[in-house]
Amino acid sequence: MSRITVIGGTGYAGSAIVAEAVARGHEVTVLSRSLPAERVAGVSYVQGDASDETVLSSLITGADVVVGALAPRGALAASFRGVYRNIARLADAEAVPLFVVGGFSSLRPAAGSPRFVADLSHAPAEFHAELITVSALVSDDLPSAPETLDWVFVSPAGKFGSFAPGERLGRYRVGDEVAVEPEGGGAISGADYALGFLDLVEQGNHHRAHVNLAY
Repeated sequence: MSRITVIGGTGYAGSAIVAEAVARGHEVTVLSRSLPAERVAGVSYVQGDASDETVLSSLITGADVVVGALAPRGALAASFRGVYRNIARLADAEAVPLFVVGGFSSLRPAAGSPRFVADLSHAPAEFHAELITVSALVSDDLPSAPETLDWVFVSPAGKFGSFAPGERLGRYRVGDEVAVEPEGGGAISGADYALGFLDLVEQGNHHRAHVNLAY
């Protein structure tokens, strides 16, 4: 059993990861700006601001794994990358791995090709700023973190989100920074993304790496 802190654990991906972690017997603590109406039994929920370094430090200290499942919108629209830099620094100081929920646009269609974020014609314009911000984590911020920080950035397939929750099929495929389904038509349910995510956490086979999960 590991002590897992999930920062932003009440959103679509975060809540699925929390449920999967608890089902596997892990001790889970969630930080969120507001408490969920429905809570997962056995989870310790902490209401707080992810931009508050004191709060972050208190939850990262003593954890075995830190999961970042934040979105660059609302109060975090402007501070998202700065918050993740703080999370990374604190995780590094505690020598605990950081697993980050990523996005499809951060991937590449083929080895050596530009990331999808270089041409966002596949996504509605109102989401472009968010996609660019999330992609910057894995293209710039995490690789420039100290070598002592062990991080894994986990992108889902293109059709991933609460708009297409899908069902738990109990299977998935793993790719590196090249999309398993490069045309963007691939999918994975929230439950199976969480299944793959927790397998990555428990197996510990990826280090300072960008991976993706799809059917």
